[in-house]
Amino acid sequence: MHDLSARRTWFDRFSKLVARHAGRSATFTLATAVVLLWLLTGPLFGYSDTWQLAINTATTIVTFLMVFLIQHTQNIDAQAMQIKMDELIRATKGAHNALLDLEEMTEKQLDELRDQYEDLARQAHSQLGGEDVDTGSPEVPYRPNGQAPPRLGKI
Repeated sequence: MHDLSARRTWFDRFSKLVARHAGRSATFTLATAVVLLWLLTGPLFGYSDTWQLAINTATTIVTFLMVFLIQHTQNIDAQAMQIKMDELIRATKGAHNALLDLEEMTEKQLDELRDQYEDLARQAHSQLGGEDVDTGSPEVPYRPNGQAPPRLGKI
């Protein structure tokens, strides 16, 4: 297999690490402790504007940076998941390879395609009422840009 750690940038490794730790209960506990410590120091600093500014500035900076770190991590995770799903479609006999680039479609195209699959689900549910099985592979026409559906076979 590939040595992926050698190709990752420092930012990739850092953002993954921060995102992983940010979601842990220990991190929440630490953040809560910082806020409690700040509250306890209020009387010491006379609840001054500087005392309030300290927590406001710290939380604003942390929030600002976390948005970019977490977004970066989510982008990588989403790309990896998309590639895995593409591989499953590619490797599944009878699957529509034309669906490999769904993320590149317009919202209207995706809505049309989703409507087709929702129709298929409704048909399957109505058949279940008659005790039919819903494990078949009925055809679902694929119509990009509202074009006439080419016959891609069964799903």
